[in-house]
Amino acid sequence: VQLQASGGGLVQAGGSLRLSCAASGRTLSVYKMGWFRQAPGKEREFVAAMSWSAASAYYADSVKGRFTMSRDNAKNTMYLQMNSLKPEDTAVYYCAAGRDRINMVGPANKYDYWGQGTQVTVSS
Repeated sequence: VQLQASGGGLVQAGGSLRLSCAASGRTLSVYKMGWFRQAPGKEREFVAAMSWSAASAYYADSVKGRFTMSRDNAKNTMYLQMNSLKPEDTAVYYCAAGRDRINMVGPANKYDYWGQGTQVTVSS
């Protein structure tokens, strides 16, 4: 499974960005898709996740009410709509995919495939 993330950039605090993650290859072997982020000097942390079939997503407490994850099954693409961005959201954002049906919220080693990461920078 190959993952291609896009959509990062520089935005002012309070602004919005939408990240995309296109999956290709043996996507039927994947049950869950997730977003993680890693700021300089910090560990990679869970942001959001959902399965290809579920209607709802899981979110980290730090992004609940501001971020929304969605999917387009026909395009094998997941999205992360990020609103009301804060400087502390600055990080490299990674999309990930996993085969198992548990550990939706991570940790990161519970996901099997990773995209290349996209930089999100929020200025104050």
